[in-house]
Amino acid sequence: MVNQQAKYQRSNYQPGQKASYKISRSKIELFKQCKRCLWLDARLHIVRPSSPPFNINKAIDELFKKEFDGYRIKGEPHPLMREFSVDAIPMQHEQLDNWRQNFTGVATLHKPTNLWVFGAIDDLWVNSQGQAVVVDYKATAKSSEVGIESEWQISYKRQLEVYQWLLRQNGLDVSNLGYFVYANVKLDKDGFYDKLDFKTKIIPYEGDDSWIEPTLLEIKKCLDDDRMPAVGSAAMGGVCEFCDYAKQRTELTLKAINQSNSGKKKN
Repeated sequence: MVNQQAKYQRSNYQPGQKASYKISRSKIELFKQCKRCLWLDARLHIVRPSSPPFNINKAIDELFKKEFDGYRIKGEPHPLMREFSVDAIPMQHEQLDNWRQNFTGVATLHKPTNLWVFGAIDDLWVNSQGQAVVVDYKATAKSSEVGIESEWQISYKRQLEVYQWLLRQNGLDVSNLGYFVYANVKLDKDGFYDKLDFKTKIIPYEGDDSWIEPTLLEIKKCLDDDRMPAVGSAAMGGVCEFCDYAKQRTELTLKAINQSNSGKKKN
């Protein structure tokens, strides 16, 4: 089990640095979406604009944790686990509270790259074979049934797989089978009345973390390269909308400056 405190680099990444560089699960996902965005973030600390906080989703996460923790203490399966025939109960582990913390989470030093990789899990169950089962909470509001088949939900799957990989690096026997506890607000009510009704599903997912090691090697190579990745190198295909906006905005600004300078010279 990895239990040492890494002397990781908190500031911008410097090629050839001796200190480990801390990279989160979300930064790995950023790299999968756009190499340029990750390079700008790590090398120059130019980050993507942040989205508004999903406070209701965070509240649901916290309530789910309290709910499943109650059955963890009793050593019994949650009723949802019985309903969806899940062969597991909430796992009791001395590190669980730490593994849930956003800025610590489950962590490991990837020695080939000297990257200190971490991510905060939502929950951990244990199956009848004694294997740890990674669980992620999700919440949405849609009229149709929730699932994980949409193309954009590849990020959900990669998220769960990173957690599986991290826990394996910490010495746990982790099942490939993980679960999404997915809450969906019912939209067929006749009003709000200070209450939201949810229908929750447990969705199984067979994870495969074989992509993570090669990706970490690619990230290391990218960060060590002084050449910024090209605009439009979004790994998900097409042009990265963030890079495209930044490029066009810069071009418009330079054009306005040039026009302004040209007008001053004429005068």
